[in-house]
Amino acid sequence: MINKELFEAFLEVALKEDLGDGDHSSLACIPAEATGKAMLHIKDEGIIAGLEIASLIFRKVDPDLKLEFFLQDGDRIKPGDKGFIVSGKIQSILKSERIVLNVLQRMSGIASQTTMYVQKIKDLHTKILSTRKTTPGMRILDKAAVRIGGGKNHRMGLYDMIILKDNHIDFAGGIEQAIRKTNDYLKSTGKKLRIEIEARELDDVREILRIGNVHRILLDNFNIQDTRIAVKLIAGQYETESSGNITLENLRDYAACGVDYISVGALTHQIQSLDFSLKASH
Repeated sequence: MINKELFEAFLEVALKEDLGDGDHSSLACIPAEATGKAMLHIKDEGIIAGLEIASLIFRKVDPDLKLEFFLQDGDRIKPGDKGFIVSGKIQSILKSERIVLNVLQRMSGIASQTTMYVQKIKDLHTKILSTRKTTPGMRILDKAAVRIGGGKNHRMGLYDMIILKDNHIDFAGGIEQAIRKTNDYLKSTGKKLRIEIEARELDDVREILRIGNVHRILLDNFNIQDTRIAVKLIAGQYETESSGNITLENLRDYAACGVDYISVGALTHQIQSLDFSLKASH
């Protein structure tokens, strides 16, 4: 389920930047009362995502538009498949077209890439996480696409989980100071937030284990051997997460170390959108 307030804000900006003071191409040659249909044509292989969002966009532009879906979010697709038919006022369909396609193509690219990562380790304990490396203003859509592709979301933003990364630790004066100050802050504010802390080397892991009072340890840029050692040291006392320089090629090796999570920024910031088109239908 996406955040309605954030989605409405995204859609308002998306419509404003595209429509300006009007779709003059359509206004110039399409009568206001003219009605018709358009079909979504699939031109790539992958996982489709964003159909629910597309429906919300169409109905925001014109509540009278009707949609008939032939696919649902998460379905595997191939060239030649048909996604949906939208019918109603032609001007409304054309106003919606590019925004709908932009969302569908990007979300489907993210979902397709996420599925590749998920399938690579589907028989292992480790779960794939997205990160905050998203397109500004589109995070709710990027995160939703990851879920559709079978991945999990990390925190949505800076407000719903604490992650003490290298800069936090260094500015706070070290691991112990960062953990202590964070727990004091949560106690004083009454906030119930989980704490994750980054370890940059095995000695950091040992220090974190000595101090405690966290929920998850992030093994950042660890190699395979050190990841395996770190997981043994932690021994299930805290959740574990690997991140940094993890690719589809070495993903399984990291997962085999026994970490609970692997976060992959590339899911949402190094993607190839899928190719779709919306064409007049009779």
